[in-house]
Amino acid sequence: MTTGIRISPWLAWTAGIFCALVAVASFRFLPLGVEKSMPVMAHHLPGNAWLLYSHIAVAPIVLGLLPFHLSTGLRKSRPGLHKWLGRFYGAGILVSGIASIDLALTTTAGPIALSGFLLLALLWLLATCLGIAAGIRRDIATHRRWMLRSAAMTFAAVTLRVYLPLSLAAGLPFELAYPAIAWLCWVPNLLVNEWYLRRGHARPRAQVLAA
Repeated sequence: MTTGIRISPWLAWTAGIFCALVAVASFRFLPLGVEKSMPVMAHHLPGNAWLLYSHIAVAPIVLGLLPFHLSTGLRKSRPGLHKWLGRFYGAGILVSGIASIDLALTTTAGPIALSGFLLLALLWLLATCLGIAAGIRRDIATHRRWMLRSAAMTFAAVTLRVYLPLSLAAGLPFELAYPAIAWLCWVPNLLVNEWYLRRGHARPRAQVLAA
């Protein structure tokens, strides 16, 4: 049974810190403006500003909710709060995910980046919807599996911001690095997540991942 899957505390704390830092840093567009703080996104402003702001304003909130949403302690001690945070998390992904589809389709970074970000947006929405649907059915094991997949894709906001400066520091041109990162920011996350899920399914008593 996948209900035995657990996240190790150090991993949860590390991921939570990164989520909080990136979530707070993402709101730098408020004092600085999109042109200065997110120049790679600025081309969306003419005629597409409301979708851009829907994504960059709501996605950091989703990221900030992620550690609380996955907290085993919170889920056990405050199940009502866990459900409400889940509702906000799901609603945020609905808004940000739909906006992400349009932003991916109108990117100027080329077809590789377009396909990477578009598939991420679609799978992010799908995994979250399937997770919520399973929760409504009270199929908790399935709910946890799909919400962990959703979490892996939410965490792409962190891995993208790790890979991009590393690639630039390595001397890779932005035009080459960015399309690759459009895939690298989430595909490895999902692969690692699936490995953990399979390990937890094969060894139900091992405390490997938290759900």
